[in-house]
Amino acid sequence: MKDQLRLAIKVSLQQCYADKTLNSEVSLDEIQLEIPKNSEHGDFSTNLALTLAKPERKAPRKIAEILVAALQGNPLCDKIEIAGPGFINFRLAATCWYEILDQITEQGNKYGCSNIGAGTKIQVEFVSANPTGPLHIGHGRGAVVGDTVAAVLQAAGFEVQREYYINDAGNQVLTLGRSILLRLRELQGEVVEFPEDGYQAPYVIDLATKYRTEQGGLNGVAEAEAIELCARFGVAEVLKWIEVDLQAFGIHFDSWYSEKNLYDQGMVKKELSKLKEKGLSFEMDDALWLRTTEYGDDKDRVLIKSDGSYTYFASDVAYHMEKFDRGFNRVIDVWGADHHGYIPRMKAMLAGLGHSPEDLEVLLIQMVNLLRDGKPYIMGKRSGNFVTLKEVIDEVGRDACRFFFLMRRCDSPLDFDLELAKQQSSDNPVYYVQYAHARICSINRNAAESGLEQLSGSVDYQRLELVEELALVKQLARFPETVAGAALSYEPHRIVFYLQDLAAQFHSYYNRYRVLVDDPATSRARLALVNAVRTVLANALQLLGLSAPEQM
Repeated sequence: MKDQLRLAIKVSLQQCYADKTLNSEVSLDEIQLEIPKNSEHGDFSTNLALTLAKPERKAPRKIAEILVAALQGNPLCDKIEIAGPGFINFRLAATCWYEILDQITEQGNKYGCSNIGAGTKIQVEFVSANPTGPLHIGHGRGAVVGDTVAAVLQAAGFEVQREYYINDAGNQVLTLGRSILLRLRELQGEVVEFPEDGYQAPYVIDLATKYRTEQGGLNGVAEAEAIELCARFGVAEVLKWIEVDLQAFGIHFDSWYSEKNLYDQGMVKKELSKLKEKGLSFEMDDALWLRTTEYGDDKDRVLIKSDGSYTYFASDVAYHMEKFDRGFNRVIDVWGADHHGYIPRMKAMLAGLGHSPEDLEVLLIQMVNLLRDGKPYIMGKRSGNFVTLKEVIDEVGRDACRFFFLMRRCDSPLDFDLELAKQQSSDNPVYYVQYAHARICSINRNAAESGLEQLSGSVDYQRLELVEELALVKQLARFPETVAGAALSYEPHRIVFYLQDLAAQFHSYYNRYRVLVDDPATSRARLALVNAVRTVLANALQLLGLSAPEQM
């Protein structure tokens, strides 16, 4: 509807140019339309007259009067009014809104999709947890944010790849190997002193026990080699746990990218040499530095230390350079909030290489506060001093877990109440939304039993005379724009907010009015309306990776 109205305004502008009542050329994209906060002010409002005031050298209200005169008689508009200093408010004809119902019926599960991305290649890298232990609830929030951002981007016409970056090189992996080795020695009866920086959670004992069962002991093997063997075994096993947990969470990756391979294949050295060729790196104090200060960073960053070892930043630089080498137009990283200081140096690196800093978007994930009945709660300590994602999924289920993780902006802390997530009542937001879909499926079963069918093309939408019915249609019409907005802003919580609003409107309508009434024509029109609601509920739930149950 918004696009149709924008086009109608553009046509009227062209008529004004022909009549010489207005002269300033305005593109279609420059015609801004907003939904008024007060529905009594109409369906849409534009400030076009105010923006044209300066180039036209006319008072905004005078320009508004010219535009309104040109728009009079347009079948799209039921009422056009000038408000305040020159805002133009539009109320569209009900017949135009009800065309949306036929669109939803025709497009089905494609309703809400668009091609605004035009095939732009985007990579979304998320989770990327160190393979040194099970996923915790913080990883879970990042997982569902990344996965849903990828889903809405795909719905908006972008070509998307989901990638997990495996941090399988560096000290944390050797620390895991050393921890497993020490537990192995304990299992063999040795008394060992466990270092403070070691991984001391019980799962390390599980890894050591499995290594002993499958690989035997490490007697006679040199310390360094033993640590390496334990590290590789531990990483492989933990990655299996991670993949199983992610599959249970409905997360699937197109690519698992190994940091170790970056080094083994010489790609870190290769990518850093490109920086040197471009004059972006320099040597000082026997170390290699990147000139990030020239591109907005607060200080230059070390790539290779004076002892010849690479910094973590070096592999991150090489990895992100290689991402763009693969042909991605844009890269989205989902990081923990504690990595916020890392963003300027990464953007500075890209700027130095000739990319726009906006080609890298970093979504920061804030912490999750786990509650039970509103009080802080710590679950089992099987995995150490954190709550695993698996524990939460096992208790509340995948759908509730995903929905709750998306109920706030990802850069805002999130309170997750386990008891609320399990409730089968309207107090539980995910149950409330899914129940709306199940209710409509029940209505369809009742309609089928009574011999009433929804006949596309033969529905008399004039039977939808209630204010609530038109309001529902208007809400359905906003879904494509909501998806596009969520994609362009990387804000998947917008879909959650939309779903809650749509479910609330439907439940309110259902509780006040019967869908199936004595008059078949009215029943058929209302059935068409609620089935359009069902389609949009299902499409939105699918974007979030949630099921759309037919019975609850």
